Amino acid sequence: MKNSFSFLLSVAATIALSGCGHIMTSEKSNIQNGSHSQSSMISPAELASNNKDTPTSSLNSVKEIFDANSENIPTLTAVGYAVVSSQPGQSESQRRLMAIRSARMAAMRDLAEQIHGLQVDSSTTVIDLMVQNDTFRGIVSGTIRGARTVRINPTGADTYEIVLEIDREMINYLINSGRRVV
Repeated sequence: MKNSFSFLLSVAATIALSGCGHIMTSEKSNIQNGSHSQSSMISPAELASNNKDTPTSSLNSVKEIFDANSENIPTLTAVGYAVVSSQPGQSESQRRLMAIRSARMAAMRDLAEQIHGLQVDSSTTVIDLMVQNDTFRGIVSGTIRGARTVRINPTGADTYEIVLEIDREMINYLINSGRRVV
């Protein structure tokens, strides 16, 4: 039950905050200066740091997310690919099924990345002002519920493509389930 709420909270927060900046205008400076001020973009992280002074600000932002209208929530779509010849199996049919399964898991990973985000770790080694080693690692962790298979296509002679989506109705259902838990 707690994992379900955490998932829903993550989905709602990601959808509400991804790609969005909040436009803030200074009404006081407009009144004092008698001029029009230009609006500036403030990132969600800056907005959260500005609002951390009040103890109920985080609770209010969670309430705003849960009170959001599902019409503003987009359908999330993900695509996964897998090669048949690189799959384990005793026959061509088994390898084909394994490729479909691998492509589905790749699409699930893409959905998890859209919902929960991607944690990136990197390391660079520099010796005598020359890069010797540069390593990047991406980690995706999360739970996906309600993903629907849109299509399974063979692309080329040896590759499969799978398209998954989580539509507005499912996201709305998950948000409403989270409201009942709270």
